[in-house]
Amino acid sequence: MCGRFAITLPDDAMARVFDARPANDLPPTPRYNVCPTQPVATITSDGGTRLLAPMRWGFLPHWYATETGGPLLINARAETIATKPAFREAARSRRCLIPASGFFEWTEDAAGNRLPWYIHPARGEILAFAGVWQVWERAATRHVTCAIVTCAANDALAPIHHRMPVILAPEDWALWLGEAGHGAATLMRPAHDPALRAHRVDPRVNSNRAEGAGLIDPL
Repeated sequence: MCGRFAITLPDDAMARVFDARPANDLPPTPRYNVCPTQPVATITSDGGTRLLAPMRWGFLPHWYATETGGPLLINARAETIATKPAFREAARSRRCLIPASGFFEWTEDAAGNRLPWYIHPARGEILAFAGVWQVWERAATRHVTCAIVTCAANDALAPIHHRMPVILAPEDWALWLGEAGHGAATLMRPAHDPALRAHRVDPRVNSNRAEGAGLIDPL
């Protein structure tokens, strides 16, 4: 799964990388401990025009009566996204990119302590997670919500966790966003890029209240 990530690129730089028009209400960066239910920057496409805009991380299906009317859906499994009622329509027509500088996963030691790892590109490039999104409205409340698509971990990351985000290469962004026709399902596979690196980080990141650049420093 992917339950925390970091994004350090400024909004204007993200807009240039993804060739997207930035919204005025993007969450501030840098952020070193992005947590579920917080706003995250996303890229969507409408007729080939890309928008960089915030969404709530935590997908709310339209049938939830309240924001807590069911499980918190932060991830969508690639293997079942096309058939799960919560995600199947979004998988067909509401896909997005979610930029990240890196993400966290956890192992456990012999005593059961959770040991966090930070996983990131070795050369510092921006990551683009595959995402799906949904508008949820009740009375005067409206949320645009999203989930990160996950798949089985590649060989490099499997010793840390058995799942990983679907990471899209730049040449695949247009296909995932629906700008390049059909076939987005073929992209939901583990990343084979050997340039991903992982290192242990301070357990302070286990708290969703922790922040600061030190959270991604090697332990």
